[in-house]
Amino acid sequence: MNACELLRLLRTEHDETAARADNLREQIERLTTALAETEARLAELTATRKVIDGLTPPDHEPAPTQTTTATVCQRIVTAFNEHPGKVFRLHDLHEHLGLPTDEPSINVTRSRLGRLARQGFLEQPGRGRYQKRT
Repeated sequence: MNACELLRLLRTEHDETAARADNLREQIERLTTALAETEARLAELTATRKVIDGLTPPDHEPAPTQTTTATVCQRIVTAFNEHPGKVFRLHDLHEHLGLPTDEPSINVTRSRLGRLARQGFLEQPGRGRYQKRT
């Protein structure tokens, strides 16, 4: 092997190694950008969770399971069946059923009552008032 061949092989290996280094630098740049975006999103999610945790009362239970939801709905229907002529306000119904009176729980019940009204089981004789449809 002469010097010219050795230089040619060295130059070829140098060019291949330089191309590989450029490729790795591009990958590092893409990964660095992706990491920065992911860390920013993680920071947003962490901040959001802290805000929500701060707004949630300490005794607030996690979201109910499907079984618990069905049980609460059945209790609501039973209350209206037991008192067919009574007009319930939302907070009165919560107190009657012994449900929590925090705002998230009230909103869930409001949604349930709206669904029961749309299904024809309840009627709304006034804003925020519900009674069994007769």
